Amino acid sequence: MFGGSKQEQLEHRLDHKLNASSDGIDMDVPAKVISSETVYTGRIFHVDDMRIALTDKQGKEHEIGRQVLRHAPCVVMLVHDMSTDRYLIEREYRAGSDMFAYGLPAGLMDESEDIMDAALRELAEETGVVPDRDTMGVDFVGDFYSSEGMTDELAHIMVLHLGPFRREQRHFDADEHVESAWIPWSDLAATRITSSNSMIAIQHEALRRLIARNSDKDKPSLFS
Repeated sequence: MFGGSKQEQLEHRLDHKLNASSDGIDMDVPAKVISSETVYTGRIFHVDDMRIALTDKQGKEHEIGRQVLRHAPCVVMLVHDMSTDRYLIEREYRAGSDMFAYGLPAGLMDESEDIMDAALRELAEETGVVPDRDTMGVDFVGDFYSSEGMTDELAHIMVLHLGPFRREQRHFDADEHVESAWIPWSDLAATRITSSNSMIAIQHEALRRLIARNSDKDKPSLFS
């Protein structure tokens, strides 16, 4: 029987099924970068024009072209004040969607910065909220690419369940303008949020709340 972890076994079964529809490319052979040229450099990202070789099952290479937006990793946080059962929401202008969009605290990581250090730094800078790390609960939702066909930006998504916290002055970049407020879960769930990374965190929390509510219903009543 195929060994390895349950995840590896699942991927082995899935790969076996997918091979039935293969056009001949051997996806067990890593892609090979033939060439890569930076064709644009901006303030926070650059774009590489790449030629890549994929190998078929007969060992022949097939060349494809791709452009990849190179971007620093980021952190995205759904922040939950457990004492009031409220959540932090933000609003700021987003050029990609050309609107003042609702979303969650988020930001780019500095080079070699720890994920949690980056999350708490961005939270403090954008909202002034500084949690007590000793009493804070953290649900690491996962690491997700924003658009893996176009960019290497990796989002580290989490839910922070805050105990005591203090408020400090916010510190924005010169061209950054962010509003923030605490709202109840019902309002957060009803808010139109178009950021996929924010919605991943919110859906994770929706599932946690549903499980917790059902668990409370299963507890015996004093009057039963």
